[in-house]
Amino acid sequence: MTGTVERVVVVTGAGTGIGRATARAFAEAGAHVLAVGRRAAPLAETAGERPRIVPLPADVTAPDAPRLIVDAALDRYGRLDVLVNNAGVAGGGALADLDEAAARRQLETNLLAPVRLVHAALAALTATGGVVVNVSTSVGQRAWPGSSVYAAGKAALDSLTRSWAVELAPRGVRVVAVAPGAVETPIGVHQGLTPQRRAAVREWQLARTPLGRVGRPEEVAWAIQRLCDPDAGFVTGVVLPVDGGAVVA
Repeated sequence: MTGTVERVVVVTGAGTGIGRATARAFAEAGAHVLAVGRRAAPLAETAGERPRIVPLPADVTAPDAPRLIVDAALDRYGRLDVLVNNAGVAGGGALADLDEAAARRQLETNLLAPVRLVHAALAALTATGGVVVNVSTSVGQRAWPGSSVYAAGKAALDSLTRSWAVELAPRGVRVVAVAPGAVETPIGVHQGLTPQRRAAVREWQLARTPLGRVGRPEEVAWAIQRLCDPDAGFVTGVVLPVDGGAVVA
């Protein structure tokens, strides 16, 4: 990050994986980071001995969460420059076996929570000419049988990214997205998949990843951070795959 202003970044889903790596990357670059997640212990681990990372336990789907998160950033730092919508839950299952509660939970977390949070943060982001980053998935740009609700929610997030980029451009707010592919995160564990099922999913992913390996959370965090840099000020509305070539294979 360049310039003398110490930017303020909110990262949701910051307790593990891509969110943790992103919070740490911004902090190491000199930003103040509000690390949001449902569980206090993983957030504390994310922060560790990094005074620039402040944990904020919160469920992004709670009705009062958007205002709570934005107010926490403004009360502590007086500004908000970057909002990273990373919190997400995954779920599988064929349409014939639809679990309506699980489907609703995915859409509430992966789609509606970002809508509500960006809405709540709009005035603060307008004041700083800020950036919104939506964390999507490259698989959502293709068919994903067995995980159709998850893929559809992420595809909708891509569409919101493009629409918001145009709508918010007059305010000076940029909106971008990254679309990770197979990345080493605990999402399968959080999803409740057995080790055998996680191995099968990984095999399926690797077979469709030209670079032939799993990505690291830090590689996705690098892309997020670069898109938020002032030097990327002419970039908006893009959905950047970080997937080892999976989306073009």
